[in-house]
Amino acid sequence: MQNRLFDTTVQQIKYEVIKELIKAYDNGLNNEIFHDIPIKIMPGPQASLRCCVYKERAILQERLKLAMGGDKDNKNVVEVIDIACDECPVDGVFVTPACRGCISHRCIEVCPKQAIKIEGKHAVVDKEKCIECGRCTQACPYNAIILQKRPCVLSCKANAIKVNADKKAVIDNDKCVGCGACVYQCPFGAISDKSYILDALDILKKSENNTKYKVYAIIAPAIVAQFNYARIEQVITGMSKLGFFQVVETAIGADLTLDHEADELKERGTLTTSCCPSFVKYIQINFPELAKYISDTPSPMVMAGKLLKALDPTGKVIFVGPCTSKKFEFKSDKAKDFIDCVISFEELQAFLDARNIDVSTLPDTALDNASYYGRIFARSGGIVEGVTALAKERGFEAKPIAMSGLDECKKQLLMLKVNKSPYNFFEGMACDGGCVNGALCLHHGPKSLTDVNKYGAMAKEKTVENSVKLYELAKGNKSDE
Repeated sequence: MQNRLFDTTVQQIKYEVIKELIKAYDNGLNNEIFHDIPIKIMPGPQASLRCCVYKERAILQERLKLAMGGDKDNKNVVEVIDIACDECPVDGVFVTPACRGCISHRCIEVCPKQAIKIEGKHAVVDKEKCIECGRCTQACPYNAIILQKRPCVLSCKANAIKVNADKKAVIDNDKCVGCGACVYQCPFGAISDKSYILDALDILKKSENNTKYKVYAIIAPAIVAQFNYARIEQVITGMSKLGFFQVVETAIGADLTLDHEADELKERGTLTTSCCPSFVKYIQINFPELAKYISDTPSPMVMAGKLLKALDPTGKVIFVGPCTSKKFEFKSDKAKDFIDCVISFEELQAFLDARNIDVSTLPDTALDNASYYGRIFARSGGIVEGVTALAKERGFEAKPIAMSGLDECKKQLLMLKVNKSPYNFFEGMACDGGCVNGALCLHHGPKSLTDVNKYGAMAKEKTVENSVKLYELAKGNKSDE
């Protein structure tokens, strides 16, 4: 598969590992895969990414372990591959050779800890005193002082990543919200998500072509912006060839969630959304006093799974999406009875390619389960649009705010904490831009937002009520059989 699918080589390598693991599963798994797969991906003899091909193969073995579920004793869905984490600087505030030894000494004047002095006409930072506030970096007229932080540390807005004595990244599981920002931002792929692809393969295999039980895939609406080499309707056809009995939009779950959350807002007065599990976890960890405002309504993924289980109690449900956070949510008390497994868009692409399914050559399978509002849940502001429309129809006032990324969430939650917020409905997305920029997307960018809006506009049902009524009718017909 060409690199055009992915933003980075790190994603390409993850994809290759998952693809080869699926092929090995189809041929009967054995311990030889830890020897054979790394050599197949990195045949050598010359190293292409690391100091030597043997180190890269050793790292691939660790990636393979994560692809097979990772450390069972570590409940976090994100893990650090120690051997891959060895290249990033940890110098903090650093004075570059661009320092001219000027006489204005603005860097010294703004430093609150007197951590900067001039030696030999060159600024020097006392690491013992420096608190890395960054004021000197802004004051220097030559931009000669920089604040170096590891990409993983910089990306983690939950402050869950530290660097240990061995200069390795370490994740504090008590602070981690599972957003996966570090997974996407680590340039060496030293932080990665666990895969449950083997569980998904087992579920499909044991269904015996959907004769023992039916296997449903529920796809996140962000998928429309991912497979840019084919139509979404062709991807659905490809998924049926993988063995799924039916593919259903998670957006119908979003419609159901929105319907319930609108009623909750009317009753409770103030509400934070339940759609992004990382946002919910961020509140629980960092703002426990605000946990009373978290919506009791399950997320769209869970609502969609709950609906399918009601229609087919013996069926199995696999969620396909862009989120690391869904990989911990599906094991939670709210979700475990309705969602049987979660795989990512990256893993879906590897699954299709491992089975030699070129979706761009396939006919279309129609997909029209949800409303406009349900589909635009994929991007920041989608929930706000929906709740505003429902509040107007139901005769109450909604004062919503869409918070894109955990920095914006923190700002607005602090306002709510001190009773200074003018809003009563808080849509929180851990990923900047929303799920359409989730850590496990194939690619990221502004085009994705446009694709989601177009996808929403194509929905047959334009209102949440009509979408919900259709499924209430479907449940009624099912109970009559």
